[in-house]
Amino acid sequence: MGVTKNTHSSSETTTGEKRNSFSGSLGFVLAAAGSAVGLGNIWRFPYLAAKDGGGIFLAVYILLALTFGFTLLTTEVAIGRKTKQSPLTAYRKLNKRWGFLGVLACIIPMLILPYYCAIGGWVLKYFLTFLTESGAAAAAEDGFFTGFITAQTEPVVLMLIFMLVTALIIFLGVNKGIESFSRILMPILIILVIGIAVFSVTIHYTDSTGTVRSGWEGFKIYIIPDFKGMTLQHFFTVLLDAMGQLFYSLSVAMGIMITYGSYVKDTDNLGKSINQIEFFDTMIAFLAGVMIIPAVYVFMGREGMAASGPSLMFVSLPKVFAEMGGIGRFVGLLFFAMVLFAALTSSISILEAVVSSLMDYFKLSRAKAVAIEFILALIGGLAVCFGYNLWYFEQPLPNGTVGQVLDIMDYISNYVLMPVVAIGTCILIGWILKPGTVVDEVTRNGERFGRKSLYIIMLRYIAPALLLILLLKSLGIITFL
Repeated sequence: MGVTKNTHSSSETTTGEKRNSFSGSLGFVLAAAGSAVGLGNIWRFPYLAAKDGGGIFLAVYILLALTFGFTLLTTEVAIGRKTKQSPLTAYRKLNKRWGFLGVLACIIPMLILPYYCAIGGWVLKYFLTFLTESGAAAAAEDGFFTGFITAQTEPVVLMLIFMLVTALIIFLGVNKGIESFSRILMPILIILVIGIAVFSVTIHYTDSTGTVRSGWEGFKIYIIPDFKGMTLQHFFTVLLDAMGQLFYSLSVAMGIMITYGSYVKDTDNLGKSINQIEFFDTMIAFLAGVMIIPAVYVFMGREGMAASGPSLMFVSLPKVFAEMGGIGRFVGLLFFAMVLFAALTSSISILEAVVSSLMDYFKLSRAKAVAIEFILALIGGLAVCFGYNLWYFEQPLPNGTVGQVLDIMDYISNYVLMPVVAIGTCILIGWILKPGTVVDEVTRNGERFGRKSLYIIMLRYIAPALLLILLLKSLGIITFL
């Protein structure tokens, strides 16, 4: 596929070359949806849904996706297309005094990429394990996951492989790399997700006591809200969990959507594309729950759903696949292939946000920018891998958790910097530059902005307030929620 130049009056990068663009709205939607459909959807969403009462979390998440998430996503994509810049320079172009937001928005993906690639290596390990004849049984053994991540060599090698594939795709560029890769992988990813979800809902299991559980029962637990014991404190917990999940799911507040927005043609219908990204993201997040929650319920019961937590994908699910018998290896292989694809589509967007920023600000070629960030990410990735063996320690964090290197990097990027960037963006666009800055960009070609009034209210009032609460809770300042 040839490189298609942007129609925005031959917009140039700081290197003097015409800025690449997606070949059309479909390329943008698939790339952006690929970024959104990552480990956040497939790993984090199901265990939060199980923890927070299934249907209640699902309902709150969908409501927030259509309001809060829509607002942040629209704002960032519009900033990108309007400025034709990556985050490091886009905010400065809008207002020189607010350039610091661009610096923070660039630091976030630089912090995320090393540990994301480390986790990508974990997924690769499970995929390779399920390729073997005894894969399902091996992965289900107690201590398998801990034994792997505490090893000194294998996690580093697999992380390096995952990181090299990510870097190669970004090196190929916007069209030949990101867009071409997304056009191939996203349809495969969607087919796998739907197939595994259907299988999960239709399975049955009889435990040692003779109790028969079905995937359909687990599905109903997932989608039907359970208000038993619901308190105001519990509701706020669900609200904040769902809001935090939106950062992971939609790839907002980390520079990615600004970067991808800068590659969107001025003639494309921005509002329509954003709606499609919302749909893809919410659909995959929902189906991720359908894939996982009914299966865990069938083989581990309701207690297993709630107790799985963050270890759901790497500890609980392999045990579920092992319980399935002969077909378990095949289902597990398809599952971890799907997770691997999802992790790759997200990791390339994370790397592109940094590479594009380096190109725009420091006037570097794509090859040099990729090489520099690859080295930085490799150093960070080694720290993450060795954080489970040679450099192991336990550090209490303000949000009440205790973590190692990976957890500290995740806490700083996701729980502190991302809310700060999102709050700053709401203030800049909502109060300094005014919402018309984004509204005019969305309606550039005469398109209708269907949720314009909702957007303005969310941007100026509701989103900043919710984000501030989320930030204060993450910092340990608010402890009663």
